[in-house]
Amino acid sequence: MIIGRFYGDRHTTIMIVLTIVAIIMPALTIEVLYSEAAKFSDAESQHQEPLLYGVTDGKAIGTYLEQKFKRYLKESYEFLEGNSATGLDFPGLLVDVKVTSIKQPQSSCPFKSARQKIFGLGYSLLIFVYDKIDNSTNRTANLKILHTIYISVERTADFQMTRGIINILQNEGNKDDLIAFMLDRNLPIDEIEAANIADDILRNPPIQGFLTISNALQWRLQYGRVIDIAGQQEGVIAVYMANK
Repeated sequence: MIIGRFYGDRHTTIMIVLTIVAIIMPALTIEVLYSEAAKFSDAESQHQEPLLYGVTDGKAIGTYLEQKFKRYLKESYEFLEGNSATGLDFPGLLVDVKVTSIKQPQSSCPFKSARQKIFGLGYSLLIFVYDKIDNSTNRTANLKILHTIYISVERTADFQMTRGIINILQNEGNKDDLIAFMLDRNLPIDEIEAANIADDILRNPPIQGFLTISNALQWRLQYGRVIDIAGQQEGVIAVYMANK
């Protein structure tokens, strides 16, 4: 409880009240993010949105949902918002939000280094998987959230790449075996960088990743596997699942 008296004009009083509210807002944490994402997914699944009726652009739908989720969180929590410099939606938590249709569950992300395919993206992912249904009677659209999945940073490497490397190490493979494997898998590196990465792998072996990452100017992330295994593997958390 705050006891005191406000002095000055109405504008000053409002500013003081807003400042007090901002101070007492709790900070957003990973655990809270899980919980609120589940509540948001359930509420959004029941919402009819006129602005999305007839919209087929997946990027526009993703922007709508990401911005709405941030506005929802800002009502109750303090957090650092992302921008073009950070490239993440929640840079303070090292979490990026992805929104994708169940019809083709995939999205893109910036390519920073070929090492990301082996050691992970460097941040965690919160993925909303939706099925969009248009209602021609009232001209609204419903985004039914089928899955909301959190992938921890250490599980964001490529599944086949990390599995192959782990198998090589378990079968007494050496630096030459690792270099040959990476080049055979068309990892976008030259032989010098392959040798450097092989040294790093021997010093710090990667753990099993669960994304499918396709080589391109931007990484293409595919989520079919994580949808199937969410809740069954450490680091791949089923935050929300729609009732079947």
